Amino acid sequence: KVGDKIVSVNDIKVYNSNDLVSAIGDDTDNVKVTYVRGDKTYTDKLNFKLVDGSYKTGLYIKSKTIGIGTLTYIDNDTMIYGSLGHVINDSKSGVVIDIKDGFSYDARISSFTRSVDGNPGSKNADIIKDNLFGSIVSNTNYGIYGFVYNKSNKERIEVSDNINVGKAYILTSDLNNDVNEYEINIIKVDKKNKDKSIYFEVLSRELLDMSGGIVQGMSGSPIIQDGKLIGCVTRVLVDDVSKGYGISIITMLEEGDKILR
Repeated sequence: KVGDKIVSVNDIKVYNSNDLVSAIGDDTDNVKVTYVRGDKTYTDKLNFKLVDGSYKTGLYIKSKTIGIGTLTYIDNDTMIYGSLGHVINDSKSGVVIDIKDGFSYDARISSFTRSVDGNPGSKNADIIKDNLFGSIVSNTNYGIYGFVYNKSNKERIEVSDNINVGKAYILTSDLNNDVNEYEINIIKVDKKNKDKSIYFEVLSRELLDMSGGIVQGMSGSPIIQDGKLIGCVTRVLVDDVSKGYGISIITMLEEGDKILR
């Protein structure tokens, strides 16, 4: 079924489509596949059909994914970076993607698909694969984390767990790929709700005119209050795209430091 994770074929561990083909080999009569569905593991015989001289499984196998997000922080002391502030799911099944390894790259914004109430838009970007930024080590409920290959030359910013209702700013890229401050109003702070601890509305007319509100790809955009980094954008409110949720930077830093263990 959609969302199943194939872990072995004939007791040989597989990590991608090439591994799967090699493990099957030429014997299509006795192929045993082990897969995970939810929290249970199953083993079944894999059936084949001869089509135009080739044996087919009828399965759509996906071993890679790619997407756009916004960098939240780099810790020059540990070389850890954090981004998105939320987990990456498979777009078709909704299943959390179990990352074995991966890479992050620089990207350039090419356009915005504007958000409208009921239909969030997106940042559209060209990924620059010649500009390798870092590794991807973990995909968690609180963002994706990895190691950068070069230290940041940006000015350090103090982080704070002191989040207040009222004026703040998000940092995000415009169509010229310049990072700008856009004013928001923090409506509610709920530290018990770790992945939605900040509820805010966009006040910046410039951002609303540019994107319509919060869009996909804006996840990870830092939230600044009183000159300190307090969190990042994680989600848009679908029915009112001028509003969104954020996550505390302390939660992200604690999650990022786990990859050192």
